[in-house]
Amino acid sequence: MSRFKLTIEYDGGPFQGWQRQDHAPTVQGAIEVAAEKINGIPTTVYGSGRTDSGVHALAQIAHVDFTKPLRADQVRDALNFHLGEHPISILAAEETDDEFHARFDAIERQYLFRIIDRRPRLALDRGRVWRIPVQLDVDAMHDAAQVLVGQHDFTTFRDGQCQAKSPIKTMDEIQVLRAGHEIHLSFRARSFLHKQVRSFTGSLVEVGLGKWNAEDMQAALDARDRTACGPVSSPDGLYLVRVTY
Repeated sequence: MSRFKLTIEYDGGPFQGWQRQDHAPTVQGAIEVAAEKINGIPTTVYGSGRTDSGVHALAQIAHVDFTKPLRADQVRDALNFHLGEHPISILAAEETDDEFHARFDAIERQYLFRIIDRRPRLALDRGRVWRIPVQLDVDAMHDAAQVLVGQHDFTTFRDGQCQAKSPIKTMDEIQVLRAGHEIHLSFRARSFLHKQVRSFTGSLVEVGLGKWNAEDMQAALDARDRTACGPVSSPDGLYLVRVTY
């Protein structure tokens, strides 16, 4: 039996998130069906973490075991073949040792949120960027985001269905900047709570709209109360960019 580390790109739009569900299409489920066709037996694919419904990935990491001898390029190409028309691409497969675990060995994850603050609707990037129809104050958003950096109790920014044992997490970095016609929000941490990035983003947009300021963000954080969170953002525009080991 050989274990392979997979680097995966996907459009999250058609899926109910990463995690396998019995009666809904998921990214994990689609890859497991493809892997079973290669292995000839039910096969589990282990991801570095869950992404929510509609969330995309540029480089999700997973691992999978195959019972027959295969080269890494054969694993990549066979999975892509059996994935068919699903908007999922195995970018790379790398044979690794049996101790490697895509989730538990990860030391950092990075997310990107893309926003376009323009009035005209989207024609080409629909579902891949969150459109805000008025101009946002990016500098104010960046300044307010620094309130969230460091180790905190993030109960305010934690979804009520979150299964994490503790609301305490450490945010290593948050950057908000203009990138051409877009606004990019970048988040780095070892791990995230359920819908934490979308909760952050929705609250930071309130700052960009002039409805909140950095003091309001601090107050929301200190409240440790989910009702103090700003509106949770759309999943459109959210990407898992990198997982570091």
